[in-house]
Amino acid sequence: MILYFYPKDNTPGCTKQACNFGELYPQFQEKGAVVLGVSKDSVTSHKKFEEKYGLPFTLLSDTELTCIKAYDVWQEKKNYGKVSMGVVRTTYLIDEEGVIAEAFDKVKAAENPQQMLSVL
Repeated sequence: MILYFYPKDNTPGCTKQACNFGELYPQFQEKGAVVLGVSKDSVTSHKKFEEKYGLPFTLLSDTELTCIKAYDVWQEKKNYGKVSMGVVRTTYLIDEEGVIAEAFDKVKAAENPQQMLSVL
């Protein structure tokens, strides 16, 4: 399973990452992998995002930050000198036993889907 955490629906980087996962999705399926995206956006936001871009995989809503904090991706971020808490773009490769095989932090949104396909 590819489990990726992203900051927000419909932002440039997150859209590029999701669309690239969508384009490569048949190749992930061929390798027997499932792709799941997680952010703190609502289910309604995710549905609109999925429909707008025709995403073929599931986006999970974690408005309570339960999963996000469990995977330690809710961290301090700095943007133009401003410090705030937010989701740090991170992707996990999880094996058939449910064990994290590899973790990729500070991933580049556009390159991450191809990177994950190559590690499968």
